[in-house]
Amino acid sequence: MWSRRRTAGEVVLAVVMALLAAGTEELAGGEGWQLAAVALGAAVLSLLRRRLPSTTLIFTGGLAPLLPGFLVLLILVGWSAGRYIAGAGRALIAFTVAYVLNIATSLLDIWDLHRTLTVVFMSTLYYLGTTLAPGLANRYWTQRRTLLHALQEHNAQLLRERVMVASSARLRERQRIAQDMHDSLGHQLALISVHTGALEVDRELTDRQREAVGVLRNASVTAMHELREVVGILRDGIEAPAEALAAPVRAGDESGRAARGTAGIEGLVEAARAAGNKVELRRLGEYQPLPPAADHAAYRIVQEALTNAYKYAPGAPIDVEVRYEPDSFVVEIGNEPVADPPRDVVSGGQGLTGLYERARLVGGMVHAGPADGGGFRVAGVLPYGVVDAAPLVETAPLVDAADDFRQQSTRHPVGDLGPVTVGPADRTFTERELAMATRGGRSTGGGIALGCGIAFAALVLLLVAGGFGIYFLMGSMREGMIDPAEYEKVKVGAAEQEVRDQLPSGDTIATTGLHGKGPEEPEGSKCLVLMSSEVGKDMETEPVFRFCFKDGKLIEKKSYEVKR
Repeated sequence: MWSRRRTAGEVVLAVVMALLAAGTEELAGGEGWQLAAVALGAAVLSLLRRRLPSTTLIFTGGLAPLLPGFLVLLILVGWSAGRYIAGAGRALIAFTVAYVLNIATSLLDIWDLHRTLTVVFMSTLYYLGTTLAPGLANRYWTQRRTLLHALQEHNAQLLRERVMVASSARLRERQRIAQDMHDSLGHQLALISVHTGALEVDRELTDRQREAVGVLRNASVTAMHELREVVGILRDGIEAPAEALAAPVRAGDESGRAARGTAGIEGLVEAARAAGNKVELRRLGEYQPLPPAADHAAYRIVQEALTNAYKYAPGAPIDVEVRYEPDSFVVEIGNEPVADPPRDVVSGGQGLTGLYERARLVGGMVHAGPADGGGFRVAGVLPYGVVDAAPLVETAPLVDAADDFRQQSTRHPVGDLGPVTVGPADRTFTERELAMATRGGRSTGGGIALGCGIAFAALVLLLVAGGFGIYFLMGSMREGMIDPAEYEKVKVGAAEQEVRDQLPSGDTIATTGLHGKGPEEPEGSKCLVLMSSEVGKDMETEPVFRFCFKDGKLIEKKSYEVKR
């Protein structure tokens, strides 16, 4: 079904073709009902050229020599037939039949045994220039556009497959890392938990030592639970439920589960104090709930900042400030400088990078760097609402649900069996259109043949244009050239009109540049400059004749040479 835009365009084009056909027919001597019939026929054929391209081409090609109004329509019909006739074989037959009918009707219209070859030659040139050349050009352009669309589809499919392969490789690598973490870190943390649990009940320990061992045991148990969560995320790509992450379980619980949101910040501070650090916590503003992901990110920011303070500034006072601003949640962690910072601290270099990524994913941001008065400061700003972060890398869109990967390509790899050919029914519309534009979908050298055909048609058009150009130039030259004998016959004093009737009009492009190059013209006169039929003494000079008129008489004639 045509859209409104296409329908309007086709109607306007049909009206234009009808007007051109009627105007051409009238110039050729048609009148009355003949003009109306030709206009109506041109409009109908213009509307049918897409649905019945072969029939319209043959019908128009056969009637064009008899009805001059169809000559302009023949160009449009040839252009459309080149695109809409399915298959190169059918197109060749249709254009050949139209050509034969065109020649036959041309001979019937102008039957002269002595002019047969001339009529056939001129009709052939006209048919090649106005029908075959536009058809080949449109067919080539359509095939090229269709091929580009097919290549774009294949490229999109390759991009989708590349994303899938990369995702699969990442998943396998994550599973391998998860397995290594579970086998190595899990075993070591379990040993730490067992030994610290046994050491905690040792009677020879003091209360201070037993408290420190308890902190270590709780930390190892908590680390084991966090390790299980991380391993699950790495293996399955799915984070633990937000409700579980934000469960308000107090720090140091025997289960090892600490609160994973802003509610767990106090537990982190208490654990830091129990380890012997001086930590001060301040809460400002009225409490506002955060989304689960942002709530968990706030917990991780405080946890990582405290860990960095333990490692790089042991014993330095730490300030933790939590502020509920009107538009966002702000958390700041700062430590004072130390006189002798430790050296050779083991660091993975991924802590702050992870904080930046966590904050970005929830629409917030993190700043980390030296403080103005010394020490180090980490600050995070997180929104209260849910904000989608822009992806760092834009990937190719996935296929629609109604689509199928087998429809994206005529060949696809299956394991180690190599490429498997998919049947014609699995082709996309663009690929079927490309196959239809060639010989029934078979891979042939049609592209080369088509290119040669277009080159030949272009050459024919150039020859035709050159021939017509030479013909009109020769005709134009006659209007600006006379023999020396005709120049001698003209007498000074003769009437202007009588002289002009004997001479050519001089209205030609051939005489351009000859005026004003000879002797000075008589004052108040109008001069006619003509070329001589004889050549000059050399290639740089041109013999000319000048006739000057004044008051209705020829007052002067001169013969001289000018340089081109």
